[in-house]
Amino acid sequence: MTDLKLDPVTLEVVRSALPAIANEMAVDLTRTSYNMMIYEVRDFCTSLVGVDGALISQNVGGVSHFVADLGAVIVDGVKQHGIKGFAPGDVIITNHQAVAGQHLNNIVIYMPYFFEGELMMFSMVRAHWIDVGGMSTGFSTAGALDPWMEGLQIDQLKIYEAGKPDEKLLKMIRDNIRFPDSSMGDLRSQIAACKLALRRLDELYQKFGRDTITAVIAQIFRETEVKCRKIVSTFPDGVYEAESFIDSDGANKAEPLRIHARVTIAQGHMTIDLSGCVGQRRAAVNSRTLAGARVAYKCLTAPNEPVNEGSFAALDVIIPEGNIMMAKFPAPMAGWSTILPTVTDVIIAALAPAAKELVPAAHSGILGGSVVFYGMEPGGKRFLLQSIEGGGWGGRPTEDGENASVSICQGDVRNGTIETLELKNPVVVLSRALRPDSGGPGKFRGGLAIEIHVETLAEGRWNLHKPKRTKFPPWGLWDGKEGRVGDMRLRRPGENNFKSMDESRYLIPPGSEVSSSTNGGGGWGNPLEREPERVQADVRDGYVSFEKAHEDYGVVLDPRDLAIDRDATVKLRAAMALPGAAE
Repeated sequence: MTDLKLDPVTLEVVRSALPAIANEMAVDLTRTSYNMMIYEVRDFCTSLVGVDGALISQNVGGVSHFVADLGAVIVDGVKQHGIKGFAPGDVIITNHQAVAGQHLNNIVIYMPYFFEGELMMFSMVRAHWIDVGGMSTGFSTAGALDPWMEGLQIDQLKIYEAGKPDEKLLKMIRDNIRFPDSSMGDLRSQIAACKLALRRLDELYQKFGRDTITAVIAQIFRETEVKCRKIVSTFPDGVYEAESFIDSDGANKAEPLRIHARVTIAQGHMTIDLSGCVGQRRAAVNSRTLAGARVAYKCLTAPNEPVNEGSFAALDVIIPEGNIMMAKFPAPMAGWSTILPTVTDVIIAALAPAAKELVPAAHSGILGGSVVFYGMEPGGKRFLLQSIEGGGWGGRPTEDGENASVSICQGDVRNGTIETLELKNPVVVLSRALRPDSGGPGKFRGGLAIEIHVETLAEGRWNLHKPKRTKFPPWGLWDGKEGRVGDMRLRRPGENNFKSMDESRYLIPPGSEVSSSTNGGGGWGNPLEREPERVQADVRDGYVSFEKAHEDYGVVLDPRDLAIDRDATVKLRAAMALPGAAE
């Protein structure tokens, strides 16, 4: 019964309550989890999902690219267990790539919610465990040839049935994990968050009743769809295309990976066709997800509104089987997130001609610069350092891009604090800073990248992966310039210079230094149109060098006090604007 007449007050109370439940789950998870990828970095999402796989709510700041697959997980779980195969107190665990399409560390825990004996929905948590066996430690599965090399494949298994734990299954999982205390602690934390949601749902259903809650959810979906259609209807109908590339799949480093988007706008409806993307690879860069398309659509329509199934009702996504974004199991998927930010950027870029005052230049194009170092301390204790370092976002139609922000696909993911990195691991963080001149020049400058410089105090293995967009930097728009690309560099004890690296699980001795830098965002608009005062402020803040102010922006500054020489600036910009003029 979804045609029940709703009074406005009840509608708004329940509308606010459903996301509030997901948000409270997130608070519970971060306060009780064991690994800093959850409580510091916030690499997780908490949500409520309908029996049919419809997304009801997700926590604010939850990882954006986790949204697309939660419904698929539920649909598969219902198919395997049947509607009547769930009971109160059940806890299901899964990470299987045939459905979830991600790296195996992203573990889903969910529980059914019953009201008066009827299955109404599921509470869910997807969170990053630091290890699930195989090559999964940290982000260490580059080079995996199949999913079984990556780690444990867990396919819709009940670790609790009707409230009773399956001790043999829990032991099997624990025995195959290098950091069992951490991962099993995270498991308990995820279960606690799901149980909290069930209590809050029961309070809500007891107060308003099944029919009212069902009607509210249907109304929320309808209203969200209408809002998104209205935004899309402001774009001229037509077909828009764009493409870019990832440097390589990591195995064949000479072959770039094509990312192509064809976007069709028709009377408020959008179709995103990713058929032009490269086919699935033997290397572990495949995924099975609608995330790139859904994240792009949400950014273009209602980025500040709560997300639910109605957010995507006016969107069709076309990705054929065997595409790198819809790979067939058992394609390796450890690096599933490698291309997602570029897919999102390309979709948005395709619509630049249709929405010039809305679309930004490209952002860093990677899911953060990963900092991963692990090994054994002299006393025999295992350690694992993990952090995700942000990059620059693209300049926008009205303002500069954000500095040092994680990918558009990552929600509120953040880097690990220096204090925590040093406290829990044998390292010293020598510096973490913005990279001058890394933002693409433009009327509105691209955001700056970040560089972190770490000294190791023990032997261990580093993942020394370069950003995957070094040959194809974040592009500018409307005469804006490219962002500067990052690097991963190593200096061993006794060496004078850093060496650029691109290796996995690379053993280095104590006293080594690693420098990880990310990409800057592209610029928006002609740099010669940037107000000289803003260039001057950038130089004073250390964002733009004195030399680049002259070379890229045509602004002449006095080297003594950085005062603007306005006459010289006008002459220089006029000369730079001439076709073929020297910079």
